[in-house]
Amino acid sequence: MTTNNSNARQSTNIDPNVSINPVFVRPGEATEFDKFTLPKSPSLPSTAYQIVHDEAILDGNSRLNLATFVSTWMDDEAKKLYLEAADKNMIDKDEYPATAAIEDRCWRILADLWNVPDVSDTIGTSTIGSSEACMLGGLALKRLWQEKRRAEGKSTEKPNLIMSAAVQVVWEKFCNYWDIEARYVPVSPDHIILDGYNLEDYVDENTIGVVAILGQTFTGLYDDAVAISKKLDEIQEKTGLDVKIHIDGASGAMVAPFCQPDLVWDFQLDRVNSISTSGHKYGLVYPGVGWVVWRNTAVLPESMIFHVSYLGGDMPTLALNFSRPGAQVLLQYYQFLRLGFEGYREVQQNSIDVATYLSSEIAKIGPFELVSKGDTIPVFAWVLKDGYTQTWSLYDLADRLRMKGWLVPAYPMADDMSDVILQRIVVKVGLSRDLASALLSDIKGEVEYLNALTTPLPDVAHSHFHH
Repeated sequence: MTTNNSNARQSTNIDPNVSINPVFVRPGEATEFDKFTLPKSPSLPSTAYQIVHDEAILDGNSRLNLATFVSTWMDDEAKKLYLEAADKNMIDKDEYPATAAIEDRCWRILADLWNVPDVSDTIGTSTIGSSEACMLGGLALKRLWQEKRRAEGKSTEKPNLIMSAAVQVVWEKFCNYWDIEARYVPVSPDHIILDGYNLEDYVDENTIGVVAILGQTFTGLYDDAVAISKKLDEIQEKTGLDVKIHIDGASGAMVAPFCQPDLVWDFQLDRVNSISTSGHKYGLVYPGVGWVVWRNTAVLPESMIFHVSYLGGDMPTLALNFSRPGAQVLLQYYQFLRLGFEGYREVQQNSIDVATYLSSEIAKIGPFELVSKGDTIPVFAWVLKDGYTQTWSLYDLADRLRMKGWLVPAYPMADDMSDVILQRIVVKVGLSRDLASALLSDIKGEVEYLNALTTPLPDVAHSHFHH
């Protein structure tokens, strides 16, 4: 009894400044912070960390997020470099001249990869992502058109831009923000991509350019840049209108050079004015970084360029954003050095192999019909066969898969085919063949579960798509 009383007395004499409580019973953890007002007092770093950490774990697992195109895995050396450079601001080129020089190297490497006619007479920049890169490419087309119209004494009031109805929303934003008429070419089962079909119905003297997508968000399919260019040649012969192309290569511009080397889509086509891509997609870098390169300095209007002093000289700079991370630019250069051409080819081809394996196996499951196979960029989509079921949809399958941790989105096709519901998988470097097999097993299991709720109709008749 004496010993116990002694222990009890000792336990009450602990220094109040020394906490032995686990983090979860500290003030703030044992209670709850107000979500929308600043706390009156500081918290311990570990308490603040734990609260934010615990809320963040309610997010989906990024490695199982097959909806996003954005990189969700980098190696340990890249993560170390990321932390070392987290405080660098890309816009401070005078303060961070080495990072500025590396940025310059990166876009010149891309210009060479995309077959720019003269690497010494080109210009490019990093951006916060491919959306900003698209905006800059589109803005250059608008300025070029305006300059030409003014020189001819003509109106610059009604510019328009032509694109597939299946473009990513960034182009809708671009046209909205810069007062440009968006002319969407409808998608159809016979023309699921932009391939020049009926393009003459959309081009006129106010057309600033045509957007070709190298890897549609909806399906992963490439627009046919060669066919678009040929049709624009025909239009110029008949009308005299010289319309240029911007390649929105958000994903494909970092896949096609390595895995489809014979595909002509880039600066080999004379009409290609500019190319944009996402470094944080198949550039294999964490978000956010994008890139845009112009054919030559003449096709980037001087009015878009700002000049800063750099090591006693002049450095042109252009961007919509001002302050933005420099770390991702260093990570992009790291990947270029780490992988080289052959390394990128191997990584991207592995993702394509996983995508085509998955798509071929999914095609064997009764309800599904493939829209794309994942052999362009490693992205593919499928639909439910007509008449298969009236009691469950791809939205139901997406919900069931989410319960297992998988994010496999279902969504309507672009406007002209919005009655068609797609389901899509984006394969990235973090999705191994082994993990893909686990996904496939879960898809089969959930289809069996949903089928048990109903009896499929016997007629699985006609196809949505003409292959």
